[in-house]
Amino acid sequence: MLPLAGHVIVVASGKGGVGKSTISLNLALALAEKGGAVGLLDADVHAPDIPLMLNLTRTRARKRWPLFRNPRLEPVRFEPVERFGLKVMSAGFLLAEDQALSLPAASINFVLDQLARQVTWGKLDYLVVDLPPGTADVQQHIVGLVRPSGALIVVSPQDLAHLDAKKVISMFREARVPILGGVENMHGLVCPECHSHLEIFPSVRESRAIWSTGVEKLGELPFDPGLSRLAERGRPLLIAEPNGEAAERLRQIAARTAEALVT
Repeated sequence: MLPLAGHVIVVASGKGGVGKSTISLNLALALAEKGGAVGLLDADVHAPDIPLMLNLTRTRARKRWPLFRNPRLEPVRFEPVERFGLKVMSAGFLLAEDQALSLPAASINFVLDQLARQVTWGKLDYLVVDLPPGTADVQQHIVGLVRPSGALIVVSPQDLAHLDAKKVISMFREARVPILGGVENMHGLVCPECHSHLEIFPSVRESRAIWSTGVEKLGELPFDPGLSRLAERGRPLLIAEPNGEAAERLRQIAARTAEALVT
């Protein structure tokens, strides 16, 4: 099986709601800024958020799924959607915003095979894969399908987020996927008036933090309500506010991620 890209980076979390898709998208954009050919695969088939963040959502539901219901049919090739210099593929391109992917569990892996392997990606330097949260069969299937060069772990500053992420780290280590590092999102809040840093969550206990397992912290990002507004307008942070502090932090995270791939 040929590799999908020069480097395949999977972005993972133990639980939802930690900003994994936001970081996946902006990581891909930061890598593309350096001149690389970058693809972005939204592999969260049940909750694909990347299309909304790029203003590429469907409004009309698809009523029938003959190809996905019968894997014995001849596969079709998909063309990725190009946006902001990225080649993007997502189940969200096949679904309406409020439509569920109503398929039996046995067919989900076939859908993922199509979205990853039956796409005309062209020659990519990087493919960033936004994984579903957790460690279920679907995550393990994707890891075997895309053959990651490394994994980036996203957490929020909460004991539960770190504890659940440790399970994901264990899954990757069992599969011999290198852990490139971790990013702690929503790390405090920058006051819009005085610009001081305010803690909004209790400190994570050292013994429960993923850093205690030897994962390198590649960066921290503060909680920013403006990110949600940008996402709803289809304007990623690196596009809407390229000169802001958060954008610079994301570029540093991307640089450290790229460095970890070659060390």
